[in-house]
Amino acid sequence: MNLINKIKNHQTLELLEEANKITLAVHGNKITLERAIFLSWWCDKGDCAFCYMSAQKPKIKEPEKARRKVESVLAEAELTKRMGWNIEFLSGGYGSFKTHEIKNIAQNIKSITGKPVWLNLGITNELEEYGNEIAGITGAVEVANPELHRKICPSKSIEDIIKMLELAGDLGFKKSITIILGLGETPEDTKYMWDLIEDVGIDRVTFYSLNPHKDTIYENSPQPASLYYACVVAATRIKFPSLEIVTGTWIDNLANIGPLIIAGANGLTKFPLFKMFGTRYGKRVEEEVFWAGRELQGTFTDLEILKTDDVPKKNLEPFIKRYVDRCINKN
Repeated sequence: MNLINKIKNHQTLELLEEANKITLAVHGNKITLERAIFLSWWCDKGDCAFCYMSAQKPKIKEPEKARRKVESVLAEAELTKRMGWNIEFLSGGYGSFKTHEIKNIAQNIKSITGKPVWLNLGITNELEEYGNEIAGITGAVEVANPELHRKICPSKSIEDIIKMLELAGDLGFKKSITIILGLGETPEDTKYMWDLIEDVGIDRVTFYSLNPHKDTIYENSPQPASLYYACVVAATRIKFPSLEIVTGTWIDNLANIGPLIIAGANGLTKFPLFKMFGTRYGKRVEEEVFWAGRELQGTFTDLEILKTDDVPKKNLEPFIKRYVDRCINKN
């Protein structure tokens, strides 16, 4: 029986068992914590049906004020390094920063963490401007069924995303896509995603579950069932054993983590970091990893690790202190 039929027929345990064996054999038992660092809360497109920015855009009169201060972004990168987390990618809406500004931010982050960063900043034809400060390029596909994609993400075509990713590969960058489950797709639609992974040579997939936002068409939609989510991840792991898989969940769905790890996740993302760090929620993440039989890289609870006098740039000190105080004072 093929993998899609196994999803449809709820052969959850069989899929998870096979995926878990493959993951341990190919990737080992390490689990990373991933942090998407946002550059801005504004998007020039602002019409993806699921996105909070589509509801936010009419309310923002001065988009430049939605940009984060660069010092704040770099301070977050420094704290991510202290925690032992990975920076999953730099993210933000279309039109928030110019290419030379993004390049400069990425160069500064690399000088802090010692690692090049991924980008998830929309479709661009200026990839040639980037260099060894960039590890890879992410295409925000969200849903790979072409008809559904056109309805949900009208301003970012799959064809343009593919062209960008193919150029990224030609330039020596790794390639990634993001997928959101719960947008109205069916198990059969998984084939569109798999074809894209295979045809474009995708190195990493980040899965999310729908987070229904107020004033969007999904406001009253349920999040996808946890085991459906796990089945799609597991089937993807079985089909692509070497693929890097990152899975995102929300603070109200932390119980998803264990099944997603067994299903083949290498990393975990989408946490409100400074709200959760050092709290019972952070502890819960660590426990989910432990009970899945994996070893967590980094910490979600060690407040002492945040404190150090070794600051990469003095102008970052007040921004770093603000984040550290936010973590410590809520406990």
